[in-house]
Amino acid sequence: MFSFGHAEEETVPPRLNGYTPSLSLAGLQLGVDNLRHDVHLSPKFVVQTRSQISRLIVRHGDVEGLLAAEAPQPRPSGHFIGSNAGPKSNAMPGTCELKPLLAEVHSAALNRAKAEANPSLDVLARVAIIKFLRIELGLQFAQILERCRMTLKSYENVRAQKALEYRERVAAFQVAKKVILRKTGQELFRTLREIEKETLARTRRSLFGSNHDEQYKLFLNPLIFTADGCDAYVNAEQYVMLGNFDRDPDRFTNVRRIAYEFLQSLNLGLEADPERAINAWLNVPENAQELIGSGTPDDSTPEGRSQKTRLTAWLGLLDREKLMEYVVASYEAVPLLAEYSPRINAQQLKNALISREERTRVEKLIMEQGKVSRDSLQAAVQRVAGCRGAERGRIAARFLRDFMRYHRDLRNLEALRSAMDNVNLIANEKMRQLSAMNGTLYEFLLPEEQKPSEEKVLRHVIIKADVRDSSRLTRLLLERGMNPASYFSLNFYDPVNKLLSKYGASKVFLEGDAIILAILEREGEPALAVGRAAVLAREIIEIVRGYNQLLERAGLPGIELGVGISYQDSAPMYLMDGEQRIMISDALNESDRLSSCSKRVRKSIKAMGRTPFNVYAFQTVSDADVEDSPDDFILKYNLNGIRISEAAFERLKQEISLQLSPLDLAKVWEGEEFHLWSGLVPVGNDIFRKIVVRGSRMPQIDPHNFSVQLWTERWYYEVCSNPAIEAKLESKAAAGK
Repeated sequence: MFSFGHAEEETVPPRLNGYTPSLSLAGLQLGVDNLRHDVHLSPKFVVQTRSQISRLIVRHGDVEGLLAAEAPQPRPSGHFIGSNAGPKSNAMPGTCELKPLLAEVHSAALNRAKAEANPSLDVLARVAIIKFLRIELGLQFAQILERCRMTLKSYENVRAQKALEYRERVAAFQVAKKVILRKTGQELFRTLREIEKETLARTRRSLFGSNHDEQYKLFLNPLIFTADGCDAYVNAEQYVMLGNFDRDPDRFTNVRRIAYEFLQSLNLGLEADPERAINAWLNVPENAQELIGSGTPDDSTPEGRSQKTRLTAWLGLLDREKLMEYVVASYEAVPLLAEYSPRINAQQLKNALISREERTRVEKLIMEQGKVSRDSLQAAVQRVAGCRGAERGRIAARFLRDFMRYHRDLRNLEALRSAMDNVNLIANEKMRQLSAMNGTLYEFLLPEEQKPSEEKVLRHVIIKADVRDSSRLTRLLLERGMNPASYFSLNFYDPVNKLLSKYGASKVFLEGDAIILAILEREGEPALAVGRAAVLAREIIEIVRGYNQLLERAGLPGIELGVGISYQDSAPMYLMDGEQRIMISDALNESDRLSSCSKRVRKSIKAMGRTPFNVYAFQTVSDADVEDSPDDFILKYNLNGIRISEAAFERLKQEISLQLSPLDLAKVWEGEEFHLWSGLVPVGNDIFRKIVVRGSRMPQIDPHNFSVQLWTERWYYEVCSNPAIEAKLESKAAAGK
């Protein structure tokens, strides 16, 4: 075994992390074969995605003109998931774009996972979609090739010149299969990566937190649409180009063997299971930095000297195996691909930088291309031959890091393929019905394909927005000869009405100085009623705040609100007054109390000066003195604020991921205690709203002088409407980065 040749005590041992990829589908029902999970994907998604993949293959294969000349063909029956008859899989007109289609089916699966409180459902959908895309790449290429051949056959013995041209195109298309599938696959990968970054990641973290992020990294693997993870061009672009043949010293298995030997030589106590430990270390690219730095270690620190020792050992292993020149050539070959490929194979170009014999063959191919110069190739040959000293150290360090990245993604691909083997994409309607009857079918449909629900309401949220001092405001308007009804309508009721459809809210009824709204949570829908109510309430506050600025400039009095949000874990009841339904719910009464504001408390708070929050609650007697309704002895302050019930807060914690967000804010009373939580609420595709919730202990006060006697164990909760609080949290988060 290779050894450092230095005393062990002179080396600062590296701190290495390990990672073993896994993709769990635990907790899901096995299908009818008792081996795999039965999945049926949206028929609309299947048909339109086939069409889009076909379009990409045609474009990358440069056969648009050839297929435009084909004779009309009868529509084939579906060969895979979906209905037995449908549109022609590669018809171009009228198809939708791939990105929104993929985003929609992924979002639908995520919403179903949330509705059923099972994150594994979303993982299953992601695995099934990738399996479907991988299968369709090969199937659509074969279908297009067959169409090309049929077109060519129709021109034989009819138009000889055109037949010759088409024959060459078909041959070129067939020869370029790997290139075409690689380009199409990479385009699919980029699309999946974009929707993950733009929509899915934020939605998932909002609904489930970040506990499952490690699993989802397996879906952001550049190798997922390669056949076996070995593609010279993908490796060159994303990692490092390794050899393909057994005779190549830089083939993957040989490099892994050398990396194993290098890590074993560190003597880090691997007696238990060295194979497993080293494999886990190789899956963490950051370990390369810990081991040998960037290739230019700092001699002035013990850690730097240790890295230099290990870098010397790593270089020694590469030189012993005559691997270093292949490593240098791998990186130098990458810029040449754009100029000489695909006429010249990537491996040929790399080997031409090392071998004179191979270079002669490559130069001959370049000369056959006519206008292409050999200058870039010759310059690269000189750089490979002239790589010396510190440059070799930097390249050796880069190679270890890139190899570890490739090793990790190769293992990720293996874990993903293992999960795909456990998914059975249902191929026909009979099997779909059989699995559905047995309760083993997982269907991932687009929203418009889902069966209409029975409109069963499971839970509901009530939002009451109450205007402060409406009587005084009405009197002021009348004294000025103005119409209070139109004033409230234009500046409050009408703007609020425009928000209702956005949040799925409905108007329960209007009072003279208040509006009461409801959000009903139905069976099968994402459980987000409280979160959406909180965002709606905050938007009501913000809209009224904006109108107040306009009113102030016009010399008119502004509107002040208090909003209360109450949650009930059951459907509301109704009574009929003629044709009109009237809702009956305890949440109505509770929202009224939550939105109220005591004039006496308002004066006291105002006298204290500016406060960071808009909601306060005070207890005037201890709970022990109250037998019936403790709320009767609660003094409330709610001025342009949003107070939510304790039940609503507990439900919100189930709906979205709330993170504790400590923030140093001014306190009104000594001993005041509060917590801040922040989270993202999805309110539509690609639309998220951040909310900040404050929880505070309720003080018991002397109502005569408003002094705090003690802090009770009761808590009250506010959705913060002060924009300064969210701004401070964002500033703190930015500073932390």
